[in-house]
Amino acid sequence: MRIIRRRSWELPERAVTPEAVWRDRRAVLKGLGLGMAGAVAGGLGGGLLMPGRAFAYQPGDPTPDTPWSDLYPVKTNPAYADPGRPVTVEKTASSYNNFYEFGTHKRIWPDAQKLKVQPWTVTIDGMVDAPQTLDADALIRRMALEERIYRFRCVEAWSMVVPWSGFPLADLVRLAQPQAGAKYLRMETFEDREMAHGQRSIWLPWPYVEGLTMAEATNELAFIATGIYGKPLPRQHGAPLRLVVPWKYGFKSIKSIVRFTFTDERPVSFWEQLQDQEYGFWANVNPEVSHPRWSQAREQVIDTGEEIPTLKWNGYGDQVAGLYTDIRDGDRLFR
Repeated sequence: MRIIRRRSWELPERAVTPEAVWRDRRAVLKGLGLGMAGAVAGGLGGGLLMPGRAFAYQPGDPTPDTPWSDLYPVKTNPAYADPGRPVTVEKTASSYNNFYEFGTHKRIWPDAQKLKVQPWTVTIDGMVDAPQTLDADALIRRMALEERIYRFRCVEAWSMVVPWSGFPLADLVRLAQPQAGAKYLRMETFEDREMAHGQRSIWLPWPYVEGLTMAEATNELAFIATGIYGKPLPRQHGAPLRLVVPWKYGFKSIKSIVRFTFTDERPVSFWEQLQDQEYGFWANVNPEVSHPRWSQAREQVIDTGEEIPTLKWNGYGDQVAGLYTDIRDGDRLFR
């Protein structure tokens, strides 16, 4: 007799939210509130929610005019089509953002339109046999794009569900052909103080840097997003390329990447440089380990205000728990 065992994050097809519901941009939002201290630039946004707040963002607001716009929408990968919760309304995800390069407030999307996405080049270097610099258009067209719907958990204890378009980070690793001694992948965003006035802040360690182990970078879930909601990434989401690692807190998902460097030294990330006791290298979602200033046991769904229990590894333990069996909590595994 054949026994079928579902993975922990899988739900039956009948539980899937109808496409017409989650694509409805006219949905009435219950509102958001002001961000709390400790917001992080890598996430989509930050802060606790307060009902009654209105959005200035409108569905017709600009997305990048890019030469690869013709590639969207892309087909949904059925293995990542059902996150077990309704997809967040597009207006919510697109109008409540962090992008410290353009300022520290949460309504950053208008200022983020200053980001120049053309020309945009991506450098692959470090411990590779053939370093290369690619035009973003050429890189994106070289990859097989797909849509994945992932849960997204902010370190500030709120969450979203987002339909990303893009390609597995493992595909970029294969393209780079790193040397055997490479242990980490270091990622870096742009630095342009004339364009991005937030980078004039001398108290922040620009450029934004993040890193993964090679095992994390080649895990099936690690994803390079080039689009969202069936369109190219808007600037406030980190156009034209951003990282998405759904089992980690949102600040690990570095935006607007310009460099991938393979190295045998563990990178020191942007927020780790600022406060390593609050924002460490691993940053895996764990309800059992509190932030020094608040609990991580529960989270607030950003467009409904509903409080729900936080899942370890954000519910993706079947895919990633094996990456950390040899790492002790004393190494700040979940911070």
